[in-house]
Amino acid sequence: MKKWVSIFVTCLLVFLLAACTSSQETSGKKEEAGGGGEIKIGAIFDTSGVAAPLGKGEMDTVQMLADQINEKGGINGKKIKLIAIDSKSDQNQAVLAMKKVIEQEKVVAVIGGTTSGNSLAMLPIAMKAQIPFISAASSKQINAPDDGAKRDWVFKVAQGDDVVMPKVLDFLTKKGWKKIAWLNVATSYGTSGHAEFQRLVKNYDLNVVIEDEFEATVNDAKAMLTRVKKENPDAIIVWGTVQETSVVVKNIRELGMNVPILGSNGLGSKQFIELAGDAANGVYFPAGKLPVIEQIPANDAQKEVITTYKKAFEEKFGYPASTFGGHAYDGFMMLTKAIEAKGTDPKAIKTFLENMKEFVGVTGIFKMSENDHNGLNTDSLVMIEIQNGQWKITE
Repeated sequence: MKKWVSIFVTCLLVFLLAACTSSQETSGKKEEAGGGGEIKIGAIFDTSGVAAPLGKGEMDTVQMLADQINEKGGINGKKIKLIAIDSKSDQNQAVLAMKKVIEQEKVVAVIGGTTSGNSLAMLPIAMKAQIPFISAASSKQINAPDDGAKRDWVFKVAQGDDVVMPKVLDFLTKKGWKKIAWLNVATSYGTSGHAEFQRLVKNYDLNVVIEDEFEATVNDAKAMLTRVKKENPDAIIVWGTVQETSVVVKNIRELGMNVPILGSNGLGSKQFIELAGDAANGVYFPAGKLPVIEQIPANDAQKEVITTYKKAFEEKFGYPASTFGGHAYDGFMMLTKAIEAKGTDPKAIKTFLENMKEFVGVTGIFKMSENDHNGLNTDSLVMIEIQNGQWKITE
C-alpha cells in the first residue's frame, strides 16, 4: 500500500509542477503582449543635453497623460506602465533605449525620438521588431524618405519639411523678400530641411545668394555670418532648433544685420525667447497653433483641445507648454485610442493608427492613411512673429 501511495504522491507532484510551469509560461506570454494587469508603453525623449528644451516638455506630457488615464482606471481596466528613458540628446543612447524597451521590457509601442537624428537611428529597431513607433520629430525622412522606402511601423506627429517648407516659401513671396540666405544646423533635422528647401525653392521667384551650415554646438557663428552680410540678403533663414538658433540669431544682430530672420518650426518654445533675448524680436517662424492659442478664433476645431492641454500642463509643471509637448500629447492620445479600440496587439495598433481620420490634436487635425503616416498639411501651421518677447500671428 505504501508503495502505491508513494507513486500516487509522486505523480501528483509532477502534475502540479507541470501545471504551474504551463501557467507561468502563459502568464509570461500575456505579459509580453501587454496582457496581465498593465500595458507597457515606451517613452524615449531627450530630457537632458542640447535637445532638452524640446524633450523635457515631451516627457512631462506623456507622464501627465499616463497618470490621468491611470487615475480613471487605465485602458479597458489595465493601467499604463510607462517605460520612460532619457536619451540624453545622443543617438547611441536613443538606440540603446529603444532596444531596452522593445527587447527587455516588451512594450506594445514606443513614442519618442525628440530629434530627427534620434528618430532615424531608432526606427530600424522598431521596424525589425514590428512594434509601432510614433516619432515626435520633424524630418520627412522619418516616415516618407526620399528613396521611397516603406516605413510601415513608423508614424510621425510633427509637421514634416514637406509641410513646413511651402509655408515658409509662400510667406517670403508674399513679403517680397527675394534675395535669400539659407543657414541650417548640421544635423539630420537641418540637412533634411535644406534638401526640401532646395527641391522646392526653384518653383518660386526667389534668389538664393548663399547656403551654409553650422554645428549644433555652435557658440559663435560670426565668421559664417560675415560672409552672409557681404551678400546683403533681403532675409535670412536659420533652420535649427532652440539652442543653436538662439546663438546664430544673436550673432546676426550683433553684426548689425537688421534684415528679417525666418526660423524653423523648431522654435515653438519660450526658451528660444529666453536664450535669444532681445535678438528674438522680429524673428518669424511657422508653428502649430498652441503658442498663439489665445489669438485663435473660438470656433476653431482645435481650440478646446489645445486650451485644455495647455492649462493642465502649466498648472502641473509650472512652466509654459510648447509645441513639442503638443507633439507628445498627440502621439500618446492616438496610441491610447488605438489600444482602447483594438487591444495591445502591435499589428492591430498599427492598422488602427494608419486608418485614423479627423483626429483633432494639439498639432493639427490628422488624417492618416496607409500611405501617409503623418496626416497633416499646411493648414496645421500659422506664421508667428516675436514682438516684445511675445508670439503674434502675422498672417
